[in-house]
Amino acid sequence: MAMKRGIAIPAFTVVLVLASSWGMADGYRTSVGNADDAIAVVVVKGTPYEMGYAVGELMKEEILDCMNGFLGLARASGEAGSSNEALDAAWGAIAPYTDDRFKEELRGLADGSGMPLEELRRAHMIPVASDYSCSGVAVWGKATKDGDLYQIRNLDYTMEAGLQNHPTIVIYLPDNGIPHANVTFAGYIGSNTGINAEGIVLSEKGASPKSDRPFDLNGAHFSTYFRDVLYDAHSLDEAIRIITQAKRIKKYRFYVGDGKNKKAVKMKAYAPDLTVWADNDPGDEVAPNVLEAAIYYTMDDDVTFAHLTTYYGRHDARSMIELSKKVATRNGNLLNVVYDASKLEFWVAYAQGPMGASTRPYIHVNLKDYLTYDPTGSVAQSVGADRGGSSRARNLAILGVPVALIAGVLGFRLKGSRA
Repeated sequence: MAMKRGIAIPAFTVVLVLASSWGMADGYRTSVGNADDAIAVVVVKGTPYEMGYAVGELMKEEILDCMNGFLGLARASGEAGSSNEALDAAWGAIAPYTDDRFKEELRGLADGSGMPLEELRRAHMIPVASDYSCSGVAVWGKATKDGDLYQIRNLDYTMEAGLQNHPTIVIYLPDNGIPHANVTFAGYIGSNTGINAEGIVLSEKGASPKSDRPFDLNGAHFSTYFRDVLYDAHSLDEAIRIITQAKRIKKYRFYVGDGKNKKAVKMKAYAPDLTVWADNDPGDEVAPNVLEAAIYYTMDDDVTFAHLTTYYGRHDARSMIELSKKVATRNGNLLNVVYDASKLEFWVAYAQGPMGASTRPYIHVNLKDYLTYDPTGSVAQSVGADRGGSSRARNLAILGVPVALIAGVLGFRLKGSRA
């Protein structure tokens, strides 16, 4: 893997050294894939604030370009839901139901990247106020060649904003919580899909049409409580409980897999209702086309069922990548991921320019490679966030007193030596 060095030499080294006594967050940046297929991988550890700050420091340029481009397209659309006032109102509606970890990470991201916090919040509200469609499938046990749980997540969403120009996988090693990966875009900390070190994997499909507008946004958005699942769920039951207890908004389908225990469910989450289907359920919305050890709902269920049946008992990463390509939307396929949740591996394809993700290479990532913090070949970057979650500005303000005193004493001595 090619390593990218990401360290800035501080103007006042003595201040940075003193700041380290408060305990600094750590992060490094590397990549997977080559040349045009390269995907940034950012590994961070610490508190939510510190991890957000580390990502911000390591990806400043990409975050500013990606999030400003996203906001620019939304504003240029002229839709009522994309105005600053509407996006601010969306944040005001979901904030009371959003975990403090998410808010603190977003604050750290703003401080680390230099992008105003209110602008980052607005960018994160665009998907909250949008409608989009996707696909999800999971197979395991007797349906697969090796018994592992494989899961698909296709994100069919606008490519006009250029999100695909900044593909990013963030690996979180939190002080408190389960290490996890968020497959995302530079500066977007909400989760459209991800996997944690316990083998819990998440996919989603939007189902809120424009005709449902104005959406009732007084609740939690899936992109925030998916992060809660990644932080906290050790099993499928725990993941289901987190989603069930969330005050959900809008209409979605969720696909939740458990690679360790090798089972998965599909959820029809039409707020406030929630229906959960396990495999081979005669009550499933796709019945009678149901199978043991498989759940699905995609952009083309007939194609999906035929593919699942044809390869039944032989499914592996290759067959699932093939299915991911078959069911991808042709005019807005932004991101595709195929997981082997049992081995903690996944294959990622991002769109590039006008080319949909399904036409691009699927790049292999092994989560286990990053679970031990090891920036070998790179330079670990201290990013100026204390363990209490304070900003760099606060650290420098606190440190300014002893530094000023030291400088004053040195100045006095130098002055005295001249006399």
